[in-house]
Amino acid sequence: MADVSLGQTIGPAVALMGAAVLAVPLFRRLGLGSVLGYFGAGVLVGPSVLGLFTDAQSILHFSELGVVMFLFVIGLELRPYKLWAMRGQIFGLGLAQVAAAIATLGLTGALLFGLPGPVAFIAGTGFVLSSTAVIMSVLQDRGEISGSEGQKSVAILLFEDLMIVPLLAVVGFLSPLSHGEASWANLLVAVAALFALLGISRWALNPFFALLARARTREVLTAGALLVVLGAALLMDVTGLSMAMGAFLAGVMLSNSSYRHQIESDIEPFRGLLMGLFFLAVGMSLDLAIVAAEWRLLLAMLAAFTVAKAVVVYGVARLFGSSNHQALHRTSMFLQGGEFAFVLYTAATAGGVIDSRQNAVFATVVILSMALTPLLMIAAERVLRTETSMDGVDDARDLKGRVLIIGFGRFGQIASQLLLAQGVDLSVIDNDPDRIRDAERYGFKVFFGDGARLDVLHHSGAGGADVIMVCIDDPKAAMQIVELAQHEFPQAKLLVRSRDRAHAVELIRAGVGYQVRETVESAYVMGAEGLRVLGFPEAEIADVAEDIRRRDDERLSEQVQGDAMSGSDRLLLQPRPEPLVGTLARESGNERVL
Repeated sequence: MADVSLGQTIGPAVALMGAAVLAVPLFRRLGLGSVLGYFGAGVLVGPSVLGLFTDAQSILHFSELGVVMFLFVIGLELRPYKLWAMRGQIFGLGLAQVAAAIATLGLTGALLFGLPGPVAFIAGTGFVLSSTAVIMSVLQDRGEISGSEGQKSVAILLFEDLMIVPLLAVVGFLSPLSHGEASWANLLVAVAALFALLGISRWALNPFFALLARARTREVLTAGALLVVLGAALLMDVTGLSMAMGAFLAGVMLSNSSYRHQIESDIEPFRGLLMGLFFLAVGMSLDLAIVAAEWRLLLAMLAAFTVAKAVVVYGVARLFGSSNHQALHRTSMFLQGGEFAFVLYTAATAGGVIDSRQNAVFATVVILSMALTPLLMIAAERVLRTETSMDGVDDARDLKGRVLIIGFGRFGQIASQLLLAQGVDLSVIDNDPDRIRDAERYGFKVFFGDGARLDVLHHSGAGGADVIMVCIDDPKAAMQIVELAQHEFPQAKLLVRSRDRAHAVELIRAGVGYQVRETVESAYVMGAEGLRVLGFPEAEIADVAEDIRRRDDERLSEQVQGDAMSGSDRLLLQPRPEPLVGTLARESGNERVL
């Protein structure tokens, strides 16, 4: 009897993993992405096709732990000061997008489909709150989370998570079966739980992991990490908040911990498996019988909600200063509804605001939107590529070279000359098509690619390179590349161009073994030539130059050990050497880092 029970348990798991193992590589090879592969595998093994699984909702609820763990890992990458710095984007950009989208989609449901006001509000709101799992997966795959546009997307998703409790409270007010007093009480309990989680994360987690570390047992630390993630998620769930938000906040509070990297490595395997299971469960939830019976309504509602939301996301993005390219890129990511829609629709059905048929139709529209998102993003990428002529420009694909150079501007061009003179095999990428065409005219083969994207780094041969030279002039993008390279390509030595002293300090703290400020060496040469013109002996010039370099290295080491300094509010120069007399020039009133 026990053997039968074990077989019944293992059999479905084998079928599920088998479907994923076959579908995901196939979809990736077709250029459709892993997320759509999981969706397809879920539809195949779900109730609508093979029927190997009949309770998709239970699997979906369990697999939400993948989203929880994913947000915890993202939180580990965000320091509290970074989150605080994002408050304007969270409550400005996030609020603007959510409020405008709720109003627009609610009106769309009422005017185009004749839905009553409360029903139109519920239908539209479920589509407004985008899928954290889909968008975060895309941002991570492309290495865009730490970029400025990635941070804006994260801010919007965080605000959407914060909206869960107020929206459920609104459902309670709309329900003829509940009372407003209970909704207010639930809101107060949720706020109290949020502050309790912040307190525990701030003052209890580090001592907790220090205690576990004394046991010197890897399994205990792994269990402790899982306990923190699941405990934070449970606390938020029982009080009506988002489980993902609870895990995210716990991760943020642990981001400064010395145990951060150990915790992240312990959580990573569980996160990846459960995220895949989540997308499989969403695919299983698609009821093809409803699609067949209501296909006209489903397609019309999907098209109307997608277009309405696209207009809102694009308009808000441009209103808040994003370029046309950035706004279109963000719009392509936020076109879908999200996993919270299932919770909202279920609560509305239980409260009598919508009936079971409406619940099934609205949920199916959301599932279809999530499944179509990868395709829409691929189409959007191709459209955006055509904005700039790509004639004569080849994408980075299967490159191989001992040295990978990222960025072929004035710095990268000069740095490459020494390597080429010695016959070193180079792979060179840049994201400016005009620059690539100019290089081609002078006999240099440069490929198109954004080095801040993980997939581009793989195609550019970073996995087999001995050296990765980061020669771009964008400090944020350079740091993003550094983080990706350190994590994914540890065999390669990193050589990074830094803009100024503050950027150099940041790179050193990040573990970069060699960085060089873009102007420092040429400035030393010019200063030496100035002394030479004034008649100073060569030996004395060499001694002074050596002394200046030594002082600079010492000062840099002190700054690496001390507090970080902003490049915009302090002149980060070493103390003036005693034998030299002169004045410090400052750029047009704004003190700059050299």
